Amino acid sequence: MHDQFDVSLEDSDLLGEVELTTNLIIAASESDDRLSDDQIDEILGVVPEPRTET
Repeated sequence: MHDQFDVSLEDSDLLGEVELTTNLIIAASESDDRLSDDQIDEILGVVPEPRTET
């Protein structure tokens, strides 16, 4: 009988998201205060887009 819940979870996108979440949890647990938006962006590897003048 086939078990519908017996599936492989090798999903590189999912593993990447788990790693980012883990990094945030670790950083938050090591911080005495809330993480700033800039700190969170740095942990997540977010690169701000340059502003364009209109």
